Amino acid sequence: MEPHLMASGMLTMGAAFIDALAAFARWTLANSWWLALIAAGVLLGWNALQQRLAAEALSQRTYIELTPTPQFDPSPEQIWRQGMQLVRAAGSGPWWTPRRARTLRLRLRADGTRPLTYRIEAPATAHMLLAQTPYGARVHAKPAAPIADKRRDHMVRAVLTLHGEPGSRLRDVPLDPDPLQPLLDAVADLDADLGDMAEVCVDLSPASRWHLVTRRWQTMQRAREKARREAQREARWLTQDSTDSLPIAMGKLLDPAEWRGNPRGQMVMSPQPRRLDRDEVLGKLAHTPGLVRVQILVRCASNADGHAEQRLSRINAAMDVYAGASRLSSLGWSLGPVRIGPDRWPWKDRFDKRWTTALMRPARGGWAHIEELAGFLKPPTVTARVPLMESDMPTYEVGKDLVPQGWYRGSDGRERLLATREDDTLFEIQSGKSGWGKTMRAQVQAVASAHNSRGLAFVDPHGDSFADVARYLAHDAIMDKVALFDLTVREPGDMLGCWNLLDMTSRQPPHEVSAAVIEAFASALGWGDLSAPRALTILTKAVEALVSVNAAAVAAAASKQQATIFQVQTLLTDPTFRHLALSTLEPQARHWWSRSFPDIPKDALLTVLNPLERLGASPVTRAFLGCPLSGYDIRRAMDDGHVLWICPPGTGPTDRLLVSLVVHDFLRAGLSRRDLPEQQRRSFRFYLDELISLAQDSSTVLAEITEQLRKFGCRLHGMTQVLHRLSPTTRAALMQNASCLSTTAGSIDAITEITDQWPDTVTPHDVAGLDRWWHYASFTVAGKRVGPLLIRGPELAEVFGDLAQPGKVAALRQAAHDNAGALPLSKRTAIALAQEQRVRDFLTTRATPTTDDDDDAGDQYA
Repeated sequence: MEPHLMASGMLTMGAAFIDALAAFARWTLANSWWLALIAAGVLLGWNALQQRLAAEALSQRTYIELTPTPQFDPSPEQIWRQGMQLVRAAGSGPWWTPRRARTLRLRLRADGTRPLTYRIEAPATAHMLLAQTPYGARVHAKPAAPIADKRRDHMVRAVLTLHGEPGSRLRDVPLDPDPLQPLLDAVADLDADLGDMAEVCVDLSPASRWHLVTRRWQTMQRAREKARREAQREARWLTQDSTDSLPIAMGKLLDPAEWRGNPRGQMVMSPQPRRLDRDEVLGKLAHTPGLVRVQILVRCASNADGHAEQRLSRINAAMDVYAGASRLSSLGWSLGPVRIGPDRWPWKDRFDKRWTTALMRPARGGWAHIEELAGFLKPPTVTARVPLMESDMPTYEVGKDLVPQGWYRGSDGRERLLATREDDTLFEIQSGKSGWGKTMRAQVQAVASAHNSRGLAFVDPHGDSFADVARYLAHDAIMDKVALFDLTVREPGDMLGCWNLLDMTSRQPPHEVSAAVIEAFASALGWGDLSAPRALTILTKAVEALVSVNAAAVAAAASKQQATIFQVQTLLTDPTFRHLALSTLEPQARHWWSRSFPDIPKDALLTVLNPLERLGASPVTRAFLGCPLSGYDIRRAMDDGHVLWICPPGTGPTDRLLVSLVVHDFLRAGLSRRDLPEQQRRSFRFYLDELISLAQDSSTVLAEITEQLRKFGCRLHGMTQVLHRLSPTTRAALMQNASCLSTTAGSIDAITEITDQWPDTVTPHDVAGLDRWWHYASFTVAGKRVGPLLIRGPELAEVFGDLAQPGKVAALRQAAHDNAGALPLSKRTAIALAQEQRVRDFLTTRATPTTDDDDDAGDQYA
């Protein structure tokens, strides 16, 4: 074909195409209204479909609550893995889920009952993915139900978004202290009774590839435009006229070179826009992994006017910890006193919809990297100071079944008297300086238990504690249960109870009574199978024989003619008395006395006799232990809920022997409760001041109490100045089973025994600097450890001041003596001195013939 014909054809085709375009344009213009309506209908239909699909997807959610252990301390790598797992979970909905509905919500909530709950709300298909976290066993993930919140009178809302350059980052907040600490502080003093509530919801959505491409292009265009403007500004500066500036004009007048002048219109090179570094301009937008869209919604509510607004201001301030090149700030603006934002129409309804559905509509700049949000990607850690809530540890009220522990100052500056539940408070150890509040704290607890109708025994070697508590126990409901055994008496007319270690009137098994006495002596004196086997055997056989005598006396209705521990001396040294006593034994039990006892050297008996001589040397101790019928019966006190106050005469070697007898009898009585059904075993508390009175290496009684008596309802509260003076076995058992552990100030070495139980929390130097009456203490509440907490020790007057009855103290003391079966010291002494003859008379009246071997037993000591 000729070229000119080809050109002509192309022109014709071009003209026809232009005519067609013009005709289409005229048709479109003529039918624009119809086309606009059709387009609008399509868009509305698409939007409605998207909304319906989004609503359907967001209605199928899973809820998981994360609860950290007190030792939870995640690494940055664990937080990164958790963040990537959350991003994947956010996009795991059905294929038809709209992009804005592919979200995951982190809900941090506080309502005055718990410090800060941490929940993950995600598509239901992500449940298995989120059920396991990279945090391992130190975070417990459990399914939860949607929150059904009650309506409150006042509510405020806020939307937090990232403000700054598109690629700029939030501040890199270190993990220690916890990034959530400002938020914890902001919600620490919520009052549940006023309906206070605060919630922060962090919504995450995976970055859309096309949205990210668009955002990058916009960011680069903005940077290029800025560079061009800067170049133009520099060019204008270089080419401006010299007369435009007085300094420049004066410079030219003073410079001879300027007199010759430069040709006007000389060409000046215009500065070029600076070269842009893509990664520098895009910042966090340059790297796709870990990049998410984020929206942060905050809602505060209360039934008290003004509380919600104040709480929101504190939460906004808490977010300043993230302020860096970019920051988290609230959307909206203020017109005088009026705040225009999510609380006003028409934004309020939009906020509520996003709050309810977790629909993602991030504001401009709502892009962040998961490393920037690390503080939100985990629950509070070990480095967080979590406020103590009422639900964590109750407040003591008189009459409730609680044990007061100490005054705790909350984050709002108010003090409340912390308490543990009676059934949670099993064994408690107090350590620290003398005179710094250990005994006073125990006295407060003992008075509280008495008012709770609980039984207890308080062993006070100092002897003045009963006078301190008497006015608070002088109530009719308590008087009938109080028994006082005061061995600090001196005058003949002073009242004194009694305790026969070998008393069999309660019909307890003879072997249990014997074992308690023998173990008490062995523990106090350091006897063992290796150190003093012969003395231990002699004492065992002697006690068994006297217990047999007492069993016979009780069976013969001659309880007042029972032997006491002081008749051991007579049994070992008086052949006539021994002959009579052995007649109560079974033939098998008499064999040792006839075959082995005669071969024992006389001086070997002194090992047994000397401690008894020391006990008998004190008139008070002789009177207390030397009478036949016991007013002291700790088993009966356990079962009937009595209050026993025991005041040993001191802390010397002989006094420690007496305390050892009391503690071993407590162990015996506790173990004997196995004959009671578990539901009938009333709890009984045993307060023992100065644990060092049982500090012998061979003593394991305290360890046995903590290991064996819990199931029998027995509790132990021990106090000591220096814990490491106890034997390693005892110390280990106490630490292992202590539900409450506390210490006042003291030496670093002594304090370390306690603070080692609180790693990475309280140091020995923290404790050593405490003032008087202040303690660090940890507790067990509902099976969980709480603390260590800094508490101020309670005083009797400030806790029970309203219960004081000073006018009834004399009546209480009289009732306590009556309940203990107390008699004047002179009368008790007379009974004790005459008891040996009474026992001899009883044995003489029931004497029966014995074998010749028995007649020969011990004649060499005649």
